Amino acid sequence: MSELCALCGPLTFSTLIFNPRLRSIFTRARLPTELFPFMAKIEIPDALKADMPQTLLGRIMSATPIVMTVIATMLAGLASSEMTKAQYDRSLAAQQQSKAGDQWSFFQAKRLRSALQHNTLDLLQAANDTRPLDIAALTQPIAPASAATEKIIALLTSEAGQNAFALLQKGELPATPAVTPVAPEVTAALRAIEDLKPDAEIAALLTKVSDTILTETIVAAKERSDAFDAATKPVNQVIDATETALQQQANSPAKRDFTAARLRFAALRYDAEARLNQAIASLYELQVRKNNFSAERHHHRSQRFFFGMLGAQMAVIISTFAIAARQRNLLWTLAAAAGVTALLFAAWVYLYV
Repeated sequence: MSELCALCGPLTFSTLIFNPRLRSIFTRARLPTELFPFMAKIEIPDALKADMPQTLLGRIMSATPIVMTVIATMLAGLASSEMTKAQYDRSLAAQQQSKAGDQWSFFQAKRLRSALQHNTLDLLQAANDTRPLDIAALTQPIAPASAATEKIIALLTSEAGQNAFALLQKGELPATPAVTPVAPEVTAALRAIEDLKPDAEIAALLTKVSDTILTETIVAAKERSDAFDAATKPVNQVIDATETALQQQANSPAKRDFTAARLRFAALRYDAEARLNQAIASLYELQVRKNNFSAERHHHRSQRFFFGMLGAQMAVIISTFAIAARQRNLLWTLAAAAGVTALLFAAWVYLYV
């Protein structure tokens, strides 16, 4: 008993239950169980023993409700995850559609400006005799010590002015960077959209286009557009300065010819800028379609996972009823079949849908 007193200290129920050494001491001491009823031997009734599954298959069947609950929870999480991805792709597609709309607006505005330049040039040539731009005529002074003439001469002697007037005389645009080669799968998808192919065929082509390749293609198209703007900016500045100087010369013989050359150059520039904006807008449209197709796929997968979750929940209900029923083998079989079907269906959706 001294050993017992040293170990026990304040004797509590939890101490006796969870301390194996104390339990062994009480057993050796053969203390009356009336003093400690919780130490009495626990016996399972024979009826309950007979009702419990004794085989491995039976024990597996008895665990069916727990397993099916875990599977149903997993499928519910997958369904929710797929729906979240579908909503994200829809939102991203809306943002990209806005960007595509901006590029199409630029395209339309510049096409209209190009048409206005062409129409004005046609009217000018129909109403007046125009000749090729003569640089020497621009420098002829109308009045002694004309400030406008001196300004034009200063522009002609500058490197930017010489390049600008050379382009005006030739009716050409400044050199721009070469077109970056576009991936074949991107070209095929663009051609399918232009030819109004069915959505299923376009979707099949877009699955071959990775997001990285498409993003890099858009960045390259934007860089080419920016490079063209940078190349034409000095020419536009020289043209604007020359036109301002000519406005100060009332009877300049080269004013009409310069106006015709300016209109011709502006029409070419707007046409080129419109084509660049059209290329960027078309690539954005590819992104929009790709994300919309991805959203539809995730939505479809979410529905299928939800159906699988319903199957697993049905297995939980059937197996729960089986626990309370006497003839449980059939119900357990149905529950297991429903659970396995739901699991296989979910695996098929995850891998192939």
